[in-house]
Amino acid sequence: MTVPPDETGPPMEKTAADYSEFRPLMFSIAYRMTGSVSDAEDIVQEAFLRLTRVLQDGASIASPKAYLATITTRLAISHLRSARVRRESYVGAWLPEPLLSGTFGGEPDPAERVEMSDSLSMAFLVLMESLTPTERAVFLLHEVFGYDYKEIAGITGKSEPNCRQIFARARHHVDEQKPRYETSRVQREEVARRFFEAAAGGDLAALLELLAPDVIMVGDGGGKAWAAARPFHGPQQVARFMLGLARRGPTMGASIELTWVNGHPGAITHDAAGRVINVFALDIADGKVQAVRSVINPDKLRHLGPVSDVALRGVPGVAPPG
Repeated sequence: MTVPPDETGPPMEKTAADYSEFRPLMFSIAYRMTGSVSDAEDIVQEAFLRLTRVLQDGASIASPKAYLATITTRLAISHLRSARVRRESYVGAWLPEPLLSGTFGGEPDPAERVEMSDSLSMAFLVLMESLTPTERAVFLLHEVFGYDYKEIAGITGKSEPNCRQIFARARHHVDEQKPRYETSRVQREEVARRFFEAAAGGDLAALLELLAPDVIMVGDGGGKAWAAARPFHGPQQVARFMLGLARRGPTMGASIELTWVNGHPGAITHDAAGRVINVFALDIADGKVQAVRSVINPDKLRHLGPVSDVALRGVPGVAPPG
């Protein structure tokens, strides 16, 4: 594919690098499809490799954006189908790989519209796991990225009426379980600050005041790091577990940094050497913490930097995984 010549020289051949502007869109699709930073990056890389081969063969691409969105989506669908067995045999609760998205007190990314950040949340991505790969693709492309059914049909290889049916089925399922979130960024940050401060200060009463009556806490150790075998339910269980973690923190030289995780308030914990121990993500609505999610599986933290081994040692009095 070529561009018209200009006054400075002959036509310039287009390369895949000329379409790097579409990388954020491709990653956004792939990450929401897979819930994995590393898998999303691999999918994007493969999509660009395929684009490179097409361009080298001299083919003309009318819409590089549409082409790359199509290849990315199809690669993600294929990946999810091949990963099904691994997901079914996953040890304990499954959570997405955390995606850090800004610091407390900072300005939100202009690209992070409310509906986009909600579709990044761990709760939403876990909900996507209950859809088939094709349902997930159709739902995300239409609901999150604004593609019409004709475009989605071209991307997925399904008919337009079939895409409408798939979307309606997926939408019904999602609406039944879709989480609610606080709309004010400032209020969510304030609740999160108070939550982590209460835990660090051993203030049970303050923690209980911040937790919703039906709060849940989920940990993802993947069988490779210590995490509770089952979710904790209710303010008392969640508060006491958080206080227990906070009490052990000083013995590990742990420090906690408040940050935005998957478009929502959370924190990243480091050991004394600055290595990542885990990442917390909070769901906040009506001024209360509705859910606490902790990713401690080392395989899901490596994209954030060196990973600590303190969670691999188990907890006194509790048998480590495996």
